[in-house]
Amino acid sequence: MQYVAYYRVSTQMQGKSGLGLEAQRHAVEQFAGSHPIIAEYTEIESGKRNDRPQLEAALDHAKANNAVLIIAKLDRLSRDVHFISGLLKRNVPIKACDMPNADDLAPKFHPVLSSLQRFFEVLPDFGPAGAGIFRGFGSVRRGCR
Repeated sequence: MQYVAYYRVSTQMQGKSGLGLEAQRHAVEQFAGSHPIIAEYTEIESGKRNDRPQLEAALDHAKANNAVLIIAKLDRLSRDVHFISGLLKRNVPIKACDMPNADDLAPKFHPVLSSLQRFFEVLPDFGPAGAGIFRGFGSVRRGCR
């Protein structure tokens, strides 16, 4: 198995400092072990943007070489379920180091589950209105996690 690595940071300052990039590179190298990383692509771009030329190039490179696109963390790719689903339709295997046992379906649902987790973390802060939302689920809970 061979890998094409994709690293992304959100701001120019993160890119210049190298801190976020070095941590991602370290995670990818540790995960890859003895398997070769045949190319690396780095992008300094907000995760909210879907037009990412380096990601496109990384996907094309991986597909042309029957390689796996490897990322340090799924949120470096995107938190947008639709965007990730579109990437998976391109038939390029994607592996996230923070989800080593995930199959191709797991990355599609991780952003949804993360969003639900954040929702349930902040819901108690809404007091009685938040409790009313819980009643819709059939129970009232405070501080559900």
